[in-house]
Amino acid sequence: MEGTDRFCDVGDGVTLCYRVLGEPDGEPIVLIAGLSLDLTSWPDGFVRGLTEAGLRVVVLDGRDIGRSTRQPGPMPPRRRWLLGRPTPGGFDLRDLAADLVVLLDRLGIARAHVLGTSLGGMIGQVLAATRPDKVATFVSMYSNTGARGIGQPDPSSRRLLAHRRPRTAEEYAGQYLAMIRHIGSATYPIDEAVETAWAKGLWERADGQVTGGVVRQVNAMLRTGDRTALLRRITAPTLVIHGERDLMVDPSGGAATAAAIPAARLVTIEGMRHHIAPGLTPQLVGLIVDHVRAHPAGGAVLPVGAPSAAAAGAAAAAAEAAGGIPAGVEGSVR
Repeated sequence: MEGTDRFCDVGDGVTLCYRVLGEPDGEPIVLIAGLSLDLTSWPDGFVRGLTEAGLRVVVLDGRDIGRSTRQPGPMPPRRRWLLGRPTPGGFDLRDLAADLVVLLDRLGIARAHVLGTSLGGMIGQVLAATRPDKVATFVSMYSNTGARGIGQPDPSSRRLLAHRRPRTAEEYAGQYLAMIRHIGSATYPIDEAVETAWAKGLWERADGQVTGGVVRQVNAMLRTGDRTALLRRITAPTLVIHGERDLMVDPSGGAATAAAIPAARLVTIEGMRHHIAPGLTPQLVGLIVDHVRAHPAGGAVLPVGAPSAAAAGAAAAAAEAAGGIPAGVEGSVR
């Protein structure tokens, strides 16, 4: 992926790494990656399709991923999260959504289109529900509501998640490739050379620290729990995309997400599973661009670091009502 790594201090000792691609005056769209994935995980063709459609694309490394801040303290025991039992302490999905609010403010983006895949979809849900002033439209891809028994991984996928901690880039790439072969699609095959190169690149970007982020992100999801009631507060026009046979997030997750969000549109893609494969890119980009163009983020750009008084007031009221992310959190960009 092109672009230059930049950094934003979002407070509480956390610095996020991000990139911005596309024309400066384009409609902004934030891409929130899934579990363990960094900002380079977005396929080049997918990002290029969005920028060529005139969108300004913001991608980022979440906490504990890529070049963003490593969280202090011991990791939650793997056995607990494999059993679906959260460990007290650490961050949750609200914290990850709050990081995005600060990043958008520091970039001078009053409102953005938001797209999240898998865990990224869950973060996007919380953002859209608790800070509706920041989200022009929302796209949730192969995600779920957090409700027990809904949108869960297939037992075969759970077994692959239980692999031992990788010690080298080659071992990590091998484990990643085994997983992506499993959750990918025969209809839309992966490019193994590209996937292997990406996995080794992630290892290098993260200096080999790839395990802690996975465990802490899963714990954040478990700590947040069932978000069904929260999803009913989303007012942004929402598109839910899911594959017909997803072995990481069962299709019931997409159906439940669409059912919980008022007026959401559900698109189930035949042959798609839990991966943005090259053959899927044109269809996905088309769906997303059509959704965004139908609901422009008018007035999306503000002077850097200066949200309008009206937006700040609406944000504070919305956050208070939702018990969510406060407005006006300070941060800095470099």
